[in-house]
Amino acid sequence: MKGSYLVSTEFNDNAFVINVPKIKFGMNISHEVGKDARSLGLKSVLIVVGPRISNSKQFNKILSSLDNAGIKYNIFDRVKTEPDDESLKKGYEDIKGMKIDGFISVGGGSTIDTAKILNLLYRYPRDIMDYINKPIGKGMIPEGELLPHIAIPTTAGTGSETTNVTIFDVEHIHVKTGISNPFIRPSLAIIDPLNTLTMPPKVTASTGLDVLNHAIESYTSHPYTARPPVVSPDERPVYSGSTPIGDLFGLQAIEWVHTYLRRAYADPLDIEARYYMAMAASIAGMGFGHVGVHIPHAMAYPIAGMIKGWHPEDYDFGYPISPHGISTAIPAAYVFRYLSNFVPEKFADVLSALGYDSDGLEPPEIGDAIFDYYMNLLHTLGIPDNLTDLNFTQSDLDKLVEGTLAQQRLLGLSPKKVDKADIELLFREAMGK
Repeated sequence: MKGSYLVSTEFNDNAFVINVPKIKFGMNISHEVGKDARSLGLKSVLIVVGPRISNSKQFNKILSSLDNAGIKYNIFDRVKTEPDDESLKKGYEDIKGMKIDGFISVGGGSTIDTAKILNLLYRYPRDIMDYINKPIGKGMIPEGELLPHIAIPTTAGTGSETTNVTIFDVEHIHVKTGISNPFIRPSLAIIDPLNTLTMPPKVTASTGLDVLNHAIESYTSHPYTARPPVVSPDERPVYSGSTPIGDLFGLQAIEWVHTYLRRAYADPLDIEARYYMAMAASIAGMGFGHVGVHIPHAMAYPIAGMIKGWHPEDYDFGYPISPHGISTAIPAAYVFRYLSNFVPEKFADVLSALGYDSDGLEPPEIGDAIFDYYMNLLHTLGIPDNLTDLNFTQSDLDKLVEGTLAQQRLLGLSPKKVDKADIELLFREAMGK
């Protein structure tokens, strides 16, 4: 498989692009945000923060840092966990009249993604559907740079602080999708593992599973050289397919999640576990941020968009929700077992990073071992291992398949070309049928 990166013909693309922000990583560095904001030339910012974080000690330290640096700020705390297009449009209407020259986001992936979109709409106002990825939206690219954005994650999962992607629900079609372009990534990511100490156990579990899924999906994506050539370098997609650098990030992230996720879940104050989970989330984000993800994430978007009556522990928001990490992890177990038959050498590497001896295993044995690993991990973390437990039924199958097939940007990165029959089979298995 490594030789596939050396392919260069008139029939394939032969380049990939990595766009990452400046990254500052370390213990107890959130208090430096005031000086960082000033170094970016910011004077009046909008702080986007989740409601739970807005009352925390770490957020007060961030405000004190901004005060000491003479940075003026307004606070936007109406962030919806797993945001949707309607809440984002309402948020833009609330801030469009403000005089701000930058954004600071403090929270998990939903908060950072919300700040990315508010920044996009504030800087270049358009109908949000113009920016949403094709085929659901028009996939338009903004005219230029957005305002500076400092992202301070308080979870270890999405990697949104390092990526050119933002994810949300589109209400009228009940599907999760997103916006991706070279300009939407933050300018600076301040990654302080101590900010993750207050994550509840199920949030730790879900976000950690998201890291694992990012890493495995990016590592097993088809190589960037499998893409057709682009007419212009400007048309090269954000998601390239697997790359040598993405492979390095992906395998290391898998190993760290295997070692530290259970520990972080069992003991929120395990500083070593929190440190390496934050590191894993960041490098997995830098990996999948240019490589991409594939089938589990494509299946997860309609799962999250169609959730009807499930209220997971530690996500008490007054509305049903399927957290992103859980939405990806349930189908991932079934998808990886299936795909192991087609690229066994890649999944053998994954299995080795998960602590198994994969030497001499046949493809079905590799797939079964990864499936068993996922089932055991989900059970340890108290996460459902099938969609029936999330109140999905066979009557939802057609819409789940339809919603997944709409995610061609992701499905096109699968190491095996999949069709409707493949997706339907995987959903039937994920329902336990």
